[in-house]
Amino acid sequence: MLRGAALRVTRPRVAVLSAVHEHPHADTDSIITAVRAGLGGVSHQAVYDVLRALTSAGLLRRIEPQGSVARYEARVGDNHHHVVCRSCGAIADVDCAVGSTPCLTASHDHGFTIDEAEVVYWGLCPACSTATSS
Repeated sequence: MLRGAALRVTRPRVAVLSAVHEHPHADTDSIITAVRAGLGGVSHQAVYDVLRALTSAGLLRRIEPQGSVARYEARVGDNHHHVVCRSCGAIADVDCAVGSTPCLTASHDHGFTIDEAEVVYWGLCPACSTATSS
């Protein structure tokens, strides 16, 4: 993956990619914890730099639901969306509802060439729904 994106293969880059693959929608602190568990002493700045490089190279996607810190995922290039729990903050992937990418057909594109849409669904996850109704 890294070489395919013209990036050098380094232990921190491999560790960050692995952490994000193992923990989709993880925040930076969670990624740092996972990376340090595998590599030991890695600075916050090193992880931030790797996240920025991997995101710029298109290997990771950065999402930031309203009221949340930035989170990262390795599912890129398919224009999927997210559902977020209003109570606990859990995040899950949601594929486009109908057709391949109906969300890319705006009612008025204002001359833009649209190639991505960001849709966030909000609600309660199953655990929080059960807790609320009890």
